[in-house]
Amino acid sequence: MEFADRKVFVVGGSRGIGAAIVRRFAAAGATVVFTYAASAGAADRLAAETGAQALQADAGARDELIAAVRDAGPIDIFVYNAGLLVLGDPLALDADEVDRMIDVNVRGAYFGSVEASRLMPEGGRILIIGSDTADSTPFPGLAAYVLTKAAMQGMARGLACDLGPRDITINVVQPGPTDTDMNPANGPRASGMLEPMAIKRYGTADEVASLTLYLAGTQARGITGAMHTIDGGFAA
Repeated sequence: MEFADRKVFVVGGSRGIGAAIVRRFAAAGATVVFTYAASAGAADRLAAETGAQALQADAGARDELIAAVRDAGPIDIFVYNAGLLVLGDPLALDADEVDRMIDVNVRGAYFGSVEASRLMPEGGRILIIGSDTADSTPFPGLAAYVLTKAAMQGMARGLACDLGPRDITINVVQPGPTDTDMNPANGPRASGMLEPMAIKRYGTADEVASLTLYLAGTQARGITGAMHTIDGGFAA
């Protein structure tokens, strides 16, 4: 029960990878608070299952997110899992949709991490759930999305330098094809995803959560400003 005395705050925790992260930390004894945007039913069920606290907060609304993080009090481990996917021909994409994706994927990750760090004790952890597309773009139409995921890498490197003197680490977990509602293993894109993978299967949300849990633990205290790809060799 390494996390029995730790408070964990997960942004975007009601479904998929976020829900798996909530479950793993709760099972490890942590006090867990997670946010959700619209999936109230899923959030309520997860809270009842795990004993975690569910908060509705828009990750793309800066002041709303900052207030949710601030009001949670000192946070030992901050996990940013919120994300949107807007894909298509960059000449045809709706600019407002792209702006909204940048608000959630980039600005939310930055402002949430900074706010969490204000009262974070020494030895705290910040974990950003990114994507392996930041390193390898598998097909056309992803330019705006990849922009947001690559921005997470630069943010993590910079904050690692800023927060290192307080022994706070920040790392990016970069999943590849993972069996979630956004990209199901039996979905229309699955066969094309499997072809370039060294390990010919989709990853699971629990595998991503396991890596996140490791990076939050004491054995990973020397790891910071780094990208951790978990994609079955997809980006290789």
